[in-house]
Amino acid sequence: MSDEKVKKPMPEEELIDIDSPEALEDPSDEEAFSELLAERDSYKDKFMRALADAENARKRSDRDRREAEQYGGSRLARDLLPVFDNMKRAIESIPEENREANKAVIEGVELTMRELVTVFSKHGIEPISPEVGDKFDPQLHEAMFEAPVPGTTAGEIIQVSADGFMLHDRLLRPAKVGVSSMPAG
Repeated sequence: MSDEKVKKPMPEEELIDIDSPEALEDPSDEEAFSELLAERDSYKDKFMRALADAENARKRSDRDRREAEQYGGSRLARDLLPVFDNMKRAIESIPEENREANKAVIEGVELTMRELVTVFSKHGIEPISPEVGDKFDPQLHEAMFEAPVPGTTAGEIIQVSADGFMLHDRLLRPAKVGVSSMPAG
């Protein structure tokens, strides 16, 4: 057997509260004990603050990751919007009398536009397509001009220049519209 002394656990009644000065063998060390308690409390406070900072950093990185997933492609999407606009203008620019002769080209462009809208939708991009007569909404529309048009009321959309788009719950591009400035009367 070894010469090592085996320490026996103290019975419960012999346990000493380390937060009290009575735990000290020499009562004159009360000042040192108070300093140790203050140091312990300081370290505990620093630890709790570091723990809270770590939790806040985790939450912030989770939020940033979610935003990057949802809105990370917004620059690419914004760059593709003129493609949609140009395809729409190409279809609208073909006169009615030439539509039959260019039927295959028109179908191809319309099919490509539908596919582009499907891809947009798959990634959370939805068009904002106001109609003439709708009420102007500054949250969704950009007024390109104002004009007094008889038979309309102020703030009514009189022309749509370009569709707008939302990316999830954020405005990617406002719809570009003309607005009536007809005074009430």
